[in-house]
Amino acid sequence: MKVLIAPDSFKETLSAAAVARALAAGVADAAPGAEIDLCPMADGGEGTVEALVAATGGTAREADAFGPLGQPRRARFGLLGDGRTAVVEMAAAAGLDLLPPEQRDPMRTTTFGVGRLMRAALDAGAEALIVGVGGSATVDGGAGCAQALGVSFVDDRGRACPCGLAGGGLARVAGVDLSGRDPRVAACDICVACDVTNPLTGPDGAAAVYGPQKGATPEMVAALDAGLANLAEVIRRDLGVDVERLAGAGAAGGLAGGLAAFAGARLAGGLGIVAEAVDLAARAGGADLVITGEGRLDASSAAGKVPAGVAEVAAAAGAPVACICGQEAADAPRELFGVVRPLAADGVSVAEALADPAALLRRRAAEVVRAVLP
Repeated sequence: MKVLIAPDSFKETLSAAAVARALAAGVADAAPGAEIDLCPMADGGEGTVEALVAATGGTAREADAFGPLGQPRRARFGLLGDGRTAVVEMAAAAGLDLLPPEQRDPMRTTTFGVGRLMRAALDAGAEALIVGVGGSATVDGGAGCAQALGVSFVDDRGRACPCGLAGGGLARVAGVDLSGRDPRVAACDICVACDVTNPLTGPDGAAAVYGPQKGATPEMVAALDAGLANLAEVIRRDLGVDVERLAGAGAAGGLAGGLAAFAGARLAGGLGIVAEAVDLAARAGGADLVITGEGRLDASSAAGKVPAGVAEVAAAAGAPVACICGQEAADAPRELFGVVRPLAADGVSVAEALADPAALLRRRAAEVVRAVLP
């Protein structure tokens, strides 16, 4: 009997690898003789570097960067086994979990550190670059990142915009110039691994949908959306690129759209990139059960997130699939899975689930195996 374990991270609690280990312990409890295949997953957000480095026999590196409020920090990126491709997680330099709740303010946060991390990857010899853009603390349209790559912006008086542009500064941008951009950017094949398909602006855009979870008030959301719209207009006029309605451009507070405009990047589904690298389809093909999961299963899980993607691959392979999640929302896509087991259920509160997720993951995995397998 073979069980494939392919979860995402449980944000702000456990990495995908830690989730997979806890689930494996539960499988072993219920079926001591089972063959367990650990396959931590990611969709472009947290865990993308770890998953791709492990899958390709690559190496992890560290470099000096900056956090979302400009604080110096060491951040990790990966060099993949092909010797030419690097992978960067924007969350390592501009992630929401780098800030305590009281400091989360997308009017002030910037992706400048992400650009510094990208340059570190280029310094390491990367000819191709995958940028995972989930889990951001920012809504700066990628302007901060672009500045770190050598792109310059001016205001309506022709003055240089301050370094480390944040969401609150986008409304004042009146021009963009790529002439000072690091020449290696143009020569690099840059792929943005997106975990959502939202456009840059509007009711489904970066500010409206994701701004509140990053600390934005309704007034801030309106200001951020207007700033992104202004940036998009400047990009159209000065660069001849229209990113405003590009699917996925709103990922990571518009970083995806910014990289398309300022670095010539292409946007792709992060889950597909990781699934191909880890050979998920082949590994699911020989499984008697596939277990996936994420911190919160809700309607958004069906739009490019790990559990839905794993469920699709498992279905194609004819393997039953179970989802073990931290919480299950009323609009969760239960129909994608044979079994759904939230940690916060059966008398377990959300607070209790957050306090000891590994033990509960182990318990739920054992429950699933006993319910599904003979």
